[in-house]
Amino acid sequence: MSTKKGQINVKTENIFPIIKKFLYSEHEIFLRELISNAVDATQKLKALSRLGEFKGELGDLTIEVILDAKAKTLTIKDKGIGMNAEEIGKYINQIAFSGAEEFVEKFKGKSQDEVSAIIGHFGLGFYSAFMVSDKVEIHTKTYREGDNEGAVQWECDGSPNYILKDLKAGHERGTSVILHLNDDSKEFLEEHRILGLLKKYCKFLPVPIQFGMEKTHVKKEGEKDKDGNDIYEEVETQRIINNTNPAWIRKPSELTEEDYATFYHELYPMNWEEPLFHIHLNVDYPFTLTGILYFPKLTERFGIQKDKIQLYCNQVFVTDSVEGIVPDFLTLLHGVLDSPDIPLNVSRSYLQSDAEVKKISSHITKKVADKLEEIFKNNREDFEKKWDDVKAFIEYGMFSDEKFYERGEKFALVKNIEGKYFTLSEYKEKVKETQKDKHGKVIYLYTTHPKEQHAFVETAKERGYDVLVMDGILDQHFLNHLEMKEQMSFQRVDANVIDKLIEKEDAMPSKLSDEEKDKLKPLFEKTVEDQHLTVLFESMSEKEMPALITRPEFMRRMKELQQLSGGGFGMHMPDAMNLIINVNHPLISNILNEKDETQQTRLVKQVIDLSLLSQGLLSGESLTNFIKRSVDLIE
Repeated sequence: MSTKKGQINVKTENIFPIIKKFLYSEHEIFLRELISNAVDATQKLKALSRLGEFKGELGDLTIEVILDAKAKTLTIKDKGIGMNAEEIGKYINQIAFSGAEEFVEKFKGKSQDEVSAIIGHFGLGFYSAFMVSDKVEIHTKTYREGDNEGAVQWECDGSPNYILKDLKAGHERGTSVILHLNDDSKEFLEEHRILGLLKKYCKFLPVPIQFGMEKTHVKKEGEKDKDGNDIYEEVETQRIINNTNPAWIRKPSELTEEDYATFYHELYPMNWEEPLFHIHLNVDYPFTLTGILYFPKLTERFGIQKDKIQLYCNQVFVTDSVEGIVPDFLTLLHGVLDSPDIPLNVSRSYLQSDAEVKKISSHITKKVADKLEEIFKNNREDFEKKWDDVKAFIEYGMFSDEKFYERGEKFALVKNIEGKYFTLSEYKEKVKETQKDKHGKVIYLYTTHPKEQHAFVETAKERGYDVLVMDGILDQHFLNHLEMKEQMSFQRVDANVIDKLIEKEDAMPSKLSDEEKDKLKPLFEKTVEDQHLTVLFESMSEKEMPALITRPEFMRRMKELQQLSGGGFGMHMPDAMNLIINVNHPLISNILNEKDETQQTRLVKQVIDLSLLSQGLLSGESLTNFIKRSVDLIE
């Protein structure tokens, strides 16, 4: 065949700049697309060999990425099925560019988002080469041994014009795509930039990808130094980018716990924490899905751990921004999802609205719930040990996903102050009789900080009540959700005195009359410095504190909600607290009967400061005055 010049059959003269603008938001994606094509060509040859349609030697099928900074070229070279001149005309001149033309004509004048959503339907992967190149060459030779034609070369400068000619003898089977990089794409002439992209997009491709050479240290067999240690020598070897047989494509029966741990650190080399446990997904109906999801230990800064799931299509990296693609609570997991049903060449917004992706998302939720329930049933003791680390994930799922809530009720746990764990149904059964108030309503007591709220917790325990520990990063949200879903009533132990939290018929009588309380009230009110501290009188045991600081449940939750929403409601909500005076404590009677007004005032201040100190609310000058006053009273 002599050199042939031709024109791609497109009517739109400005097709290249239009597609260049709309095809991808990131130009770096060209490397993923071209290597994906090379992998496809290689996999097709292997399939033909298995079917007996290709009887030649497969040989080394490694795909090479060759950078020549001097010549300003980047080459992607495969040893796959290759093409002849007729196939070049069909797949390059007709299909790729007619798809491009249809794309332009149909979506001319539309917004970036509208265009991005349908790119995957046009098979424009090869075209991405022109985003970074002044000229693109294809050197290719078909695998068909009986083909009379030799290797051919196709080249195009980004206009509708192309040149097709024979190559000299000696070109091996397969295809080389040679990019002559333009001035705007000089970054892709830097080795570290290409290496970074290969590791990002090609880390687990099923065909070996080689880029340059690397130095490694190899043990010299049978040689030792004078101290008997092994001797290593530095050798230069081909730098293979990818692991062609990652754990997620293997059968779970082939893998050990060590294999799963090793793969986790392959995914996240900078994460030294071991995952809690994992789920190996292997679905072939109604869609194909494989993957491994890991449950990491969640910290108080769990938000920064989101977007750790890597999404793949046939081992080709798609994105690690999966929010909106999988349920929000699943974004706290780590790992890999791979499905050929996930379109490769589409925007994230398209993935979020794709019906197949939503089915996959729903199935993953089910598999996660299945695994958690299985672990809980098979080894509850181990599940309880891991609960504090994994509970934020489960709670997040339960209050953000209705279906997961229904499953989560079977394995979600609560922990009491004694460190014992219960499912929700178990805990309801435990306290249904002991924590009923006089109206027959069950009150669930909890603490958010066992040390700070120790006095209140101890009082509850003395009454025979059980106290839950709700000190996790999402426990408060989970508690609110339980109140709505389960009609449960939660009260923090410091929301009021215990006899008010769980009111009984046999209320403790007061040792002071109403007149005596009326005399006491102004003494405390004029001494209270904090204007948000409301003075109240309650009948409690003599053994309890003379005064307590409580935080009303409703007001405290409203303030927390305001803080969570960044201060909303158009106002600042004060930290409302009550100063509860125990009218049955002997010290309160002493204050009432004290004739020395100065001494009476000092005792009132001392009682108030003691209650503030017990809640960690005394500091600065107030704390200094309290210490001096304490010394004076002791003397």
